[in-house]
Formats: sequence, structure tokens, C-alpha cells
Amino acid sequence: MKLRILTAVALAAGVLVTSVAYAQQPAAPAAPPDLNAVPDKMPFNIPFGTPIGLDKAQSLIQAGIAEANKRGWPEDFAVVDVGGNLVAFARMDGAALASIAIAEHKARTAARYRRPTHAFEDAVQKFGFNYILTLDDVIASRGGIPLIEDGKIIGAIGCSGATGAQDELLCMTAAGTNK
Repeated sequence: MKLRILTAVALAAGVLVTSVAYAQQPAAPAAPPDLNAVPDKMPFNIPFGTPIGLDKAQSLIQAGIAEANKRGWPEDFAVVDVGGNLVAFARMDGAALASIAIAEHKARTAARYRRPTHAFEDAVQKFGFNYILTLDDVIASRGGIPLIEDGKIIGAIGCSGATGAQDELLCMTAAGTNK
């Protein structure tokens, strides 16, 4: 009798665990875009404009620092021109030293490829397009965004030192696109 009760309890526990595990299965990933599809328009075809100047670059960094200070996030900020050349940089006290190069890399990638670095992160993480990592000077980590003025790219800003979501939020706030 005891064996039957133990068997019934074990069976019930197994069914319960299996049903809970099944209920917690993640949704199937989104289907990747068709790489053979030919778009009607060139994606990310934003024209380049007059490169960002030092005063504007420094004011963007100051806006980013103000937001980072409010949140207690020590960060590194880099602003580059349309060619990916460094125009202004700031490292907050306590920011990670490794993030110096990463902030500049994010900005350079966003400017040269005319898209946020989040697009590369999505390509690799969501769709498994690992070939993206073979492209010259790409960083597949959010926190780099192009700076657009009058419909033209004037440069880009890169932020690094926290999570990708935090870096991206600071870049968007600095650029005035986080409304």
C-alpha cells in the first residue's frame, strides 16, 4: 500500500513539474528577415551633413553627464564626426577604464554605418547573423547612436560603462531623442 501511495505521489509530482516547465517555455524566436529579399529602398541611407563641431559635441556630453549623475551611473562618453573621428570625450570619475575605447568604438560604428549599434546587437542576438561580427569596425552592443540634424548625420555619440540599456538611454538623452 505504501509503495502505491509513494508511486502516486511521485507520478503527481512529475506531472506537476513537467506542466510548470512546459508553461514556462519561452516564445519561439522571431523569424529572421529574408537575407535574399531585395528592398525597394536602401536601408539606413541617411546622407552625411556638415560634421559636428566641438562646442555642440561638448554640450551633448554635458547633457549625458548630467543624466548619468542623476542616476548614479559613472560613464564614458565619446562624440565623433561623420567619418568616425573623435571630436570630444569625457570619462566620469569611477567609470570603467575599459569603457573608454568601447564608447569611442560605439560612436564610430554608429557614424560610419549610419545606424544605432542596437541594430547590430539585434542582428547577432535575435537573428543569429554572426557574420555581422566579421564586418570591419563593428561593435554589436547598444549604446552608440547617429546624431542627425536637418535629416543628415553630423556624427555619433557612444556611451559605455553600464548595461547596454543604460548606455543607450544616456546616449539618447544626450542627443535629445529620449522624449
